[in-house]
Amino acid sequence: MATYGYCRISTGKQNIDRQVRNIHAVYPDAIIVKEVYTGTKFQGRKELDKILKIIKPNDTIVFDSVSRMSRNSDEGCEEYESLFNKEITLVFLKEPHINTDTFKKALSDADLKRTGTNVDFILEGVSKYLMALAKEQIKIAFEQSEKEVQDLHRRTAEGIETARLRGKQIGQKQGTKLTTKKSIEAKKVIFEHSRDFNGTLKDLDVMKLTGLARNTYYKYKAEMKQNKQ
Repeated sequence: MATYGYCRISTGKQNIDRQVRNIHAVYPDAIIVKEVYTGTKFQGRKELDKILKIIKPNDTIVFDSVSRMSRNSDEGCEEYESLFNKEITLVFLKEPHINTDTFKKALSDADLKRTGTNVDFILEGVSKYLMALAKEQIKIAFEQSEKEVQDLHRRTAEGIETARLRGKQIGQKQGTKLTTKKSIEAKKVIFEHSRDFNGTLKDLDVMKLTGLARNTYYKYKAEMKQNKQ
């Protein structure tokens, strides 16, 4: 039986190491699989798809939270049920109440012994109710996760709009040049070695010295010539 720890981040500002630590704290032998810079759709998550192709009954997939499995409640519930039916164990560290082991127990409790009397009609109703309740808890967890992501996006957008209305610059101003340490050092090399300035080397040789891509190199040269005017 194999245990996989699935970690996912969808933006460059997130840190995947926290998810890895959380999973290894509970499942130190888990095989960690990382997914970086993915979109919002469940389908197309290549690393998770790889796990789903090789996973076997009684294997386990551990998620730091239900949001790492899916941010879309409908797809998340569908995938949960599919994996459950394949006898795959799902663990959600932040939402243990919807782990598949918990779900199995709910279904087991719902499988009440029949008596062969009219009481069986009552037991059947209780059984259906408990199963529906367990499924509802799973759906609520995915819906809450989806809502939290949507709220975060909304708050971020509102924050950017508020800053813009207050006159703060969001991003780089149009027409301005971004000066970095790398560009400064590269321009020094161009200035010293390019035939167009104080050097004796051809553009191709200077490009090799700087390690710049062709477009970047000529962009820097154009900026330098403009500054000389």
